[in-house]
Amino acid sequence: MENVTKTYGDKIAVDNVSFEVNQGAIFGLLGPNGAGKTSLIRIITTITGADSGTVYLNDEKLNFDHPAQIGYLPEERGLYKKMKVGDQLIYLARLKGLAAVEAKTAIREWMKRFEILDWWNKKIGELSKGMQQKIQFIATVMHRPKLLILDEPFSGLDPINTNLIKDEIRKLNDEGVSIIFSTHRMEQVEEICEDIVLINNGKNILEGKVAAIKQKHKQNLFSLVVSNGLPDNLEVQQQVIGFDIISKGTNRVVVKLENDLASNQLLSFFLQNGKQIVAFNEILPSLNEIFINEVEKVEGEFSEKHKLSQNG
Repeated sequence: MENVTKTYGDKIAVDNVSFEVNQGAIFGLLGPNGAGKTSLIRIITTITGADSGTVYLNDEKLNFDHPAQIGYLPEERGLYKKMKVGDQLIYLARLKGLAAVEAKTAIREWMKRFEILDWWNKKIGELSKGMQQKIQFIATVMHRPKLLILDEPFSGLDPINTNLIKDEIRKLNDEGVSIIFSTHRMEQVEEICEDIVLINNGKNILEGKVAAIKQKHKQNLFSLVVSNGLPDNLEVQQQVIGFDIISKGTNRVVVKLENDLASNQLLSFFLQNGKQIVAFNEILPSLNEIFINEVEKVEGEFSEKHKLSQNG
């Protein structure tokens, strides 16, 4: 996406957004409610057009032939409740350009994989939310898209079926399918995605590899665990070594170190006091913490600018 903007009346939904999804990547599209994620997805899928800027798919300017190469799983299920499962999937497959025989073969393969062939003649309305999500997922992938856009794909699924869908997503990715993954569940993003972009108020406020972003936002927090109790004079050593105690228990302490040298000095101090070190680990911020901090920071800057503009 290059400098993409989309407005609805006076509302700027997408504000000059640029980012790139590498081919074969699982890419996280993140942001709070109303941030502009859905507007971006609608542009990528050609449901709506950008007011300005350009979108490319595999180096080709986005056009109306591209939806056949895209699979989109919306957060809200888009199934006809009175239709039977098999008829519904064949209908959707034909819309994606599959011949009737080809569509039926692909659908049966996926239903066998999910062990739900006996659902063929069931009406969508008779299925639970989780069962409908499986059908929606099949509808999204049965035409073998090059790009998958998954918006809250695990909604309504129990842990077993969540893992089932995760496995299928990974298999598709291993086959070269590029995936844009949108969710509010940051732990799922950390587990699945390598790269992310964070959108807020229609703007791109954070982008990059998850590991690099976590490293960039680290606070030099470390957890040290021993098997035979903390040293009695630990607090005395804070200024000598250069650390702050964040929390502690009988055998565990969390500290914030002033510099890299302090970690060696802290470990030496424990060893000199006869402490048996079980674990010493850096505590990196979770993506959820980074998400909240970045959004709050931008909201604070926006509020301050708004006050200044009101005061002239």
